[in-house]
This record gives sequence, structure tokens and C-alpha cells, in this order.
Amino acid sequence: MRLSVASLRRMIKGKLSVEFVPQDLTSYSGLELLRRYLRQLDLPRRLRAACASTGGDYGGGRLALLILSLFYVGARRLEHLRYVAGDPLIARFCGLARLPTARTVGNWLRQFSQATLAPLVQLNHALVIEAVQRLALPRLTIDVDGTVVRTGATVGWAFRGFNPHHRKDPSYYPLLAHVAQTGHILRVKNRPGNVHDSKQSGAFLREVIDGLRMAFGRRLPLKFRMDAAFFQRDVLRLLAARGCAYAIKVGYWHWLLPLKQLAAERERWLPVAPNVTGFFHDLHIPQWNLHLRVMLYRKHVAHESPKNFQLDLFTPDDGHYEYAAVATNLPLDLPALYAFICGRGAQEKTIAELKGEFALDVVPTRHYGANSAWQQLSILAHNLIRSFQLDTLAMPKPRSRKRTYAYLIRSMRTLRFLLVARAGRLTRIGGRHVLRISHNPATEALYASIDHRLTA
Repeated sequence: MRLSVASLRRMIKGKLSVEFVPQDLTSYSGLELLRRYLRQLDLPRRLRAACASTGGDYGGGRLALLILSLFYVGARRLEHLRYVAGDPLIARFCGLARLPTARTVGNWLRQFSQATLAPLVQLNHALVIEAVQRLALPRLTIDVDGTVVRTGATVGWAFRGFNPHHRKDPSYYPLLAHVAQTGHILRVKNRPGNVHDSKQSGAFLREVIDGLRMAFGRRLPLKFRMDAAFFQRDVLRLLAARGCAYAIKVGYWHWLLPLKQLAAERERWLPVAPNVTGFFHDLHIPQWNLHLRVMLYRKHVAHESPKNFQLDLFTPDDGHYEYAAVATNLPLDLPALYAFICGRGAQEKTIAELKGEFALDVVPTRHYGANSAWQQLSILAHNLIRSFQLDTLAMPKPRSRKRTYAYLIRSMRTLRFLLVARAGRLTRIGGRHVLRISHNPATEALYASIDHRLTA
């Protein structure tokens, strides 16, 4: 049936007057579904136990849930508490009758130290392990890398570091372990900004491996991918001793002179991928007393780049190339190994989402322990929303040689639009509370599907 043009339009003449009155209205109806899921994980009790040493009138577990709710609704700073203080679903989510001020939450965060933060780190690790166990994955690929978090000039333990874009800004340099198949962050360790990327990486990797071995034993193969900063003797020996597979980028450093000579003298390069050629070489490093299987490859580019001048391995008559090398103990051919190491790029999407949607790049206080706790809660919020999707919405993806996400995961921005940020009214009908949302067939179908999965 064709509708008339007049029925599609309406005339708007006057201005709407705006009034603020007490009402049980919410802008975040989807928090109720997240609350149900977190209760299934027994998260409120586990958070109370993890934050028991911080105490306070509000309770450490409830304040942790409050910060999680801020991330889910899109708030990025403690000052944003003022703008969500009257929302009944946020108060219901964290189990509070009255929301605290930003100053109160900041004082609570300052109670964290390295000792009091350990239970929260362990809780995050346990939740990721449980999520992976439910999926029964045949193998785990772990990407390890650091990321820069810029801070103010007076923030504790923040120093000028190796940030090429903002050289004079103090920063933190947290180290993260990323599960490639699911996008979870298995562990994060905050560090001052003036440390090398591989600083404390040996102890960090040992904690990651020991935690996974304790949960899965040796039946689950572990594979690690890292950039050239982690090409260290201690890291290579640790991975080999623990029976872990690895692919680590190798820098063309001056003390690894054979790599540069091999690339310069090589005449026959084998095809690897479009515009990429390479070859394998058994590299002996006498300084470390190690023999490594190394793939050297080059990518043809149509322009001169700093890498060309740094390596000086090209001649003008055959074009311009960017050279790289990868050390590995994986029994893969050239194309498969190239695809596997390229899969590291997926973790950059996860880190970008952590900074953009979960406020990992926000520094709420000048206190190092408080800022480290904020990072842990940011990672916890991210991991929980990943697990929520894997248990309710995510669909398997076709296998890829890059070993990236095994499931179709929606970003937090998309999930906030589809699920969380839905207006509703909290009413009481027949002696029980009811959340009423405006009728929308797509939203109703999505809520019904998630509710069915949660009750199954």
C-alpha cells in the first residue's frame, strides 16, 4: 500500500520546554542483562573478596562494579559520576542506594598497592581461564606487547619514555598478554614509561605460562607472538624450556650482521604473499649460544621509506623493499609463517578499543597504585563484555591462518548502541519491579535472544 506524502511529514512549530523532575527513568536498560550475566559468574561476591582489603562504607566490591558500569555506559572519567548519579539502573547494577562522589571513588582507588592489587589481578586471570575453558579451544595464541599511556607531569611513577609521537610527555608503559582467539587480555602489568618494552618480560611471561599450565596442563598447545623488542636470550630460552611455540620478530641490529649480509647477497627470493618474498635460514648467534630458524622476507613498496635508508639493502633498478625477519620454532612453511606473524595486528584493534571505549588511556589520579587499579578494572570490564558476547551473541568465524579472532565479536561501541543505551522506565506492578522499554521489534528480539541464552 502506498502512503500519502502528507502522512510521512509533520509540522513542528513550538519549542519543547525542558524540565528536570525526579523520575525512575533510565538511559541504560541493557545494564539489567549484563547484571544478570555477572551474577551467574558470581562476580559480586568474587569482587568483594578481591577488594576486601580496601574496605570503605560503600564496600570495595560495589565500588568496583560502579566503575565497570561507567565503562559500559560510555563514561571515561570519575567526574562523569555526576551525570549518571540519578540513573536507577546504574545504582541497581552496583547494588547501591546512593552513588558516591568522584572524590570518594578516587580515595578508594588510592588504597591499592602492589599487594592489595594482586587479588584483583588473580580474579581477572581466573575469569579469562573460565571463559576459555567453556570454549574448549584446541590451542591458544598469546600476543604480548606494550602500549603507551600518556600522563600528566606530576603523576606518580610516570616518566619520559620511548613514545615517538610525544617525546617530552611522561607516560606509563603497561605490558599486556592478549588471547588472539577471543580478544581477552589475560594479564596486564603497569610499568613506568622509561623502561624498555622487554623490561620484566621474562617474569611476566613466566606468570602467564604458569597460569595457563596450571589450568590446562600441557595438553593445550601454547603459541606466542611478539615484536623485535622481545627478541631476548632469556625470553627465547624460557619459551623453549616450557615447550611453547613462538614467532618473534628479529631486528636488523648491527651485532646480527649476518642477517643484513644474507638479505643483501640473496639472489633467489621465494614467493610468500602478494608483493612479499622470503627465505629460511638457520641462524647461529654465538653471543647467546643459540641456533634459530629465521625467516627473512621483504615487501615490495612503491616508495622510499625510512626502513630502506636504515637497511640500505636495495638497488634503484629493482625497486624499494621493506625488510623484516622472524625467528620461530614452528614447523610452518613461508606463507603460513608470514600469515601467522601478520596476525599480531589484531591485538592493536583490541588495544585501541581498550583505550577508546574502556578508558585504559585515562589517568584518574596521581597515585601509581590507584592508576594501576584503574587499568585492572578497565581490563576486567573488557574481558567480561567479551565473555558475555561469547556466551550469548558471538558466532564462530571461519578458521584463518593468521590465528586471529575465532568468533564474530561486536565492538563495545556497537554493543552500547544495540543493547546498553536503551531508555526505559522502572515501574512497580503487582508488587514487583518491571523495566518498561519503548516498543521496537529489533531491540525486543535482541533482548529476548540474550535472555533465552542466560536462562538456558
